[in-house]
Amino acid sequence: GVIGFLTLVDLFAAQAILPSLADRFGAAPAKIGFAVNASTIGMALAGLGVVFFGAGVDRRTGVIASLALLSLPTFALSVVGDLTVFTALRILQGVFMVTAFSLTMSYLAERCTAAQSSTALAAYVTGVVASNLVGRLVAGSTAAEFGVPAAFTLFAALNLAGAGIAYVALRAAQPMGSAIEVPRSPTKIIAGHLSNACLRTSFAIGFLILFAFIGVFTYVNFILAAPPLSLSPMALGLVYFVFLPSMLTTPVAGAVAARIGARRSFVFSLGLSIAALPLLVASSLPAILVGLAVVAAGTFFAQATATGFVARAAKRDRAAASGLYLASYYLGGLAGAAAIGWIFEAAGWPSAVAAIGVSLLGAVLLALLLKASTAEA
Repeated sequence: GVIGFLTLVDLFAAQAILPSLADRFGAAPAKIGFAVNASTIGMALAGLGVVFFGAGVDRRTGVIASLALLSLPTFALSVVGDLTVFTALRILQGVFMVTAFSLTMSYLAERCTAAQSSTALAAYVTGVVASNLVGRLVAGSTAAEFGVPAAFTLFAALNLAGAGIAYVALRAAQPMGSAIEVPRSPTKIIAGHLSNACLRTSFAIGFLILFAFIGVFTYVNFILAAPPLSLSPMALGLVYFVFLPSMLTTPVAGAVAARIGARRSFVFSLGLSIAALPLLVASSLPAILVGLAVVAAGTFFAQATATGFVARAAKRDRAAASGLYLASYYLGGLAGAAAIGWIFEAAGWPSAVAAIGVSLLGAVLLALLLKASTAEA
């Protein structure tokens, strides 16, 4: 959980200071929203890279190296003054983030039983949930007090701390790479995973989950910062205490999915998020906060369910399966940043929320396609 936290602590932190970044670069909401979420491009590319190279990478070495290297573009963000360079650095961050993420997922899946992997991966995703909360709080408070550059410098230090903790925590693990399985060509690996209906459905659900999540938590910042709410950067950071309920619900996602099945778990969690969407267009700050809390809890629960399900449904080449899932997941985030940003600027926040609802409904319908027997994979 701690490694998961320090891997993604700065992924969404920039969303809490999005209005400040828009002012810094003189960019419109959709443009700065795309730049901040450009990390998902690197994450999708790295997810595919794991398919080609993951089997031969020692999990421990890969996680440590990825987190150490992640600190470099993170620190560079503190001094960059050009939006194009900023975007490129965010892409590079994404490459190192998802490499560490997918190798950690593989590490857990390869060392746990099917039942244990659900709980272990839920714990890892819980660390990711915590990073969403703390990262935004740290970004908002640090930027308000010391400026935007100080926030990115602090996150670089946290990435290095993650590398150090991974070095200590994984020290006793036996190296596991290409010796686990007889290596297969990437083409055969991809074809094998895409021929698995459970995995195909999981990849599509993951795409839609992050599409909706990015759409909500990127552009709601502009609603909160604009009149009549007019929240300050510090207050915007505090808004993300809405992730606290998710820190309590996400750890049990693995056990719930094991008990009632992935299909029901998906339908319940995503249906809950859909039900909360009308609150996001209310004029009351408390109503919006409740809506954000429920949407976050539902989407994180679904993400934890999907993460554990992919690890169980893939009978071999689990690093590649995790990589393909993460590629699809983060491509969904990129699509959400672009599409919802365009809708937000062209038609307003209510239309953007309606589009988010359509994406979540699509994920529910896909979950219903999972047969009861295969959804227990």
